[in-house]
Amino acid sequence: MRLMTLSAIGHSTTNRVTEPSGPARYGARRKSPLGLGGTVAVHGLLIGAFLLIPKEVIDVFIPSKPIETRHIPLPKPPEPVVEKQVDPKVQTRPQPRAQPTVTDPLIDLPTGDPPLTATGGGGTGTGPIQPYIAPPPPPLADPVLTEPQIDPRALAAFQPDYPGAMIRQGLEGTVTVRVTINAEGRVTAIEKVSATDESFWAATQRHALRKWRFRPATRDGVAVASSKVLTVRFTLTER
Repeated sequence: MRLMTLSAIGHSTTNRVTEPSGPARYGARRKSPLGLGGTVAVHGLLIGAFLLIPKEVIDVFIPSKPIETRHIPLPKPPEPVVEKQVDPKVQTRPQPRAQPTVTDPLIDLPTGDPPLTATGGGGTGTGPIQPYIAPPPPPLADPVLTEPQIDPRALAAFQPDYPGAMIRQGLEGTVTVRVTINAEGRVTAIEKVSATDESFWAATQRHALRKWRFRPATRDGVAVASSKVLTVRFTLTER
C-alpha cells in the first residue's frame, strides 16, 4: 500500500510587543483556540479516509500483455450523384412504360391419353385409330404453249421486193432466216441461216424488220416472246 504522508505546516508568528506610540487600535483580533482545533480535526479525517481507500483504486494497473490495436478503415463515403444537365432546347421523348406480362397458369396434363377405338358398320373396333394421311397432290400439268403465227392482216405484204439485179440476170433463190418476235408480234431481231445470194438476204432482212407482223406465242394463254424459222423464196413469174 502506498502511503501518503501529510505534513502539517505550522505557521509560527512572532508577536512583537511594542509600545504603542499612540493610543491602542480599536478592534484588534485575537486567535481563537477553537479554530486551531477544527483545522487539526479536518486533517485527521482526510488521513483516515485515505487509509480506507482500497488497494485497487490506489495502485496503477499495469497489463501483463501489451494491448494490440488494429486500424479499421472507415467506409468510403458515397460518390456524389451528378445530375445530368438537360438542354431545354432539346426535347426528349417520354419513354414508354413497360407493359406487365400476363402469364397463363400452369395446368397439369395427364401423362397419357387412353387409346381411342374406331367404330363402323354397327360394331365396335378394338384397334387404335390410324392417323389420316392425305393423298399426294396431283402433278402439275405441262404448260400449254402455242407457236407464233403470221398475222393474216399482214400476209399480203409479207413477200420482200425482188432485187432488180437478180431480175435482170434472171436468177432465183431462197433465204432461210430465224426471227425473234416479242409479245406484241413485232420482229425485234433477224438472223441469216442460209441464202443463195446476199442480195436476197439483204432484201429479206430489210423487209422483215419493217413489214412482218405475227400473232405472238402464248404460254397458258399469256403472250410471250419467241423465235421462228422461215424460208422466203424468190421466184420469177412469166408475164
